Amino acid sequence: MIDDPHISVVMPVYNSEKFLKKAIDSILNQTYAQFELILVNDCSTDNSEKIIYSYSDPRIVYYKLEQNMGVVEASNFGLQHALALYTCIMHSDDIAAPARLAEQKKWLDDHKKTAAIA
Repeated sequence: MIDDPHISVVMPVYNSEKFLKKAIDSILNQTYAQFELILVNDCSTDNSEKIIYSYSDPRIVYYKLEQNMGVVEASNFGLQHALALYTCIMHSDDIAAPARLAEQKKWLDDHKKTAAIA
């Protein structure tokens, strides 16, 4: 965990072993680095947890739910644990462009009345 993250990235994970490493790497390799990555394992039965444990990056915060709740509840759980002013959802089968966080943070900083962007 890092002190004072500016962005919380919430990633619900369920049986995502085929895509998970690329999804996590695409966040960890962002041009903007002051973030936390909240991984919420929704009771995966594949190797998703093993992949998550292969990382030692201090920006990663890991939670494992006690029972499968579905992507919405897993996302909500992660959002409840987010520390930053800005939060975003990143699905475990998506790849983020390298400057995603930097560009979205700049937009939000420059447009204070904006509540959400996609």
